[in-house]
Amino acid sequence: MNHFQNKSFLKEIDFSSSELTYLIDFAAHLKYLKHHNIPHPYLQGKNIALLFEKTSTRTRSSFTVASIDLGAHPEFLGKNDIQFGKKESTIDTAKVLGRMFDGIEYRGFAQETVEQLAQYSGVPVWNGLTNEWHPTQMIADFLTLKENFGHLNGLTLTYLGDGRNNMGNSLLVTAAKLGVNIHIGAPKALWPADSVVKLAQEAAQKSGSHVLLTEDPTEAVQGADALYTDVWISMGEDVDPAERINLLKPYQINQALLDQTGKDSTIIMHCLPAYHDHLTEVGKALGEQFQMAAIEITDDVFNGPHSVVFDEAENRMHAIKAIMAATLGDLFIPDQLFE
Repeated sequence: MNHFQNKSFLKEIDFSSSELTYLIDFAAHLKYLKHHNIPHPYLQGKNIALLFEKTSTRTRSSFTVASIDLGAHPEFLGKNDIQFGKKESTIDTAKVLGRMFDGIEYRGFAQETVEQLAQYSGVPVWNGLTNEWHPTQMIADFLTLKENFGHLNGLTLTYLGDGRNNMGNSLLVTAAKLGVNIHIGAPKALWPADSVVKLAQEAAQKSGSHVLLTEDPTEAVQGADALYTDVWISMGEDVDPAERINLLKPYQINQALLDQTGKDSTIIMHCLPAYHDHLTEVGKALGEQFQMAAIEITDDVFNGPHSVVFDEAENRMHAIKAIMAATLGDLFIPDQLFE
């Protein structure tokens, strides 16, 4: 009996707060097993397809290592490796892969693509990131929060920057579901879509959490237990960099903004990659063009004592492992836990 068996993990709104909490706590358990060298081959003999339309460091590494730790064989299929969408439809691809693989990860652009893979493959499909949602990141992020504070309910998370991207959407609804107060600090033009805000507000009413959207970065960070940001221009997004950077400059996470939280215990989070210095081609080009030492987060904060960004990055792997094992591992997870 497994409550999650053969379910896909496509977006956070498909799961209840108790289901999300289970995955977070299961990830913490698997992290303990990994750190203590205790084998956990729940997916022995399974074959996993890793479909990547977008490049990746953490998602690809996490799914690969998680698969191997679980006893499964991961097969990477990049956008140039298969006919995906060009010579063969997503639906036909799904039907083929579902007959050969036991589970499929997809990282790409359209949410519709990952939904079609799940509908037509007949095996669990896991969303490694789409334009709309980033659900595996959420299990990692809220695991990181729980590790630092011992609980989630009643915490306040502030997200600053582009509120309409997949991170803004995912953090908004997941926090609301888990009883975490969520503040979005962003210019109105970059607030999440009304439909996503409505979903979050409905979830917040049930969980008792508070949702705040504000254009004032100082108001956004008041009382925050965590400050969170992401790159200001998403992968593949066609925007004028000057317009976007000038719009978001007031929302940069720096020491002055961190000091505004009113708390000494505030942690700093980022889903990475981050342009906190000039040691990347993009960070250097943007930094030189706009005469900024860093873009969305300053280096002193990114590498400072409040930062948990690399714990958070590691937690991607434990979170993804929990999701894969729960949905494909024939585990004993009774329905009564979620009633």
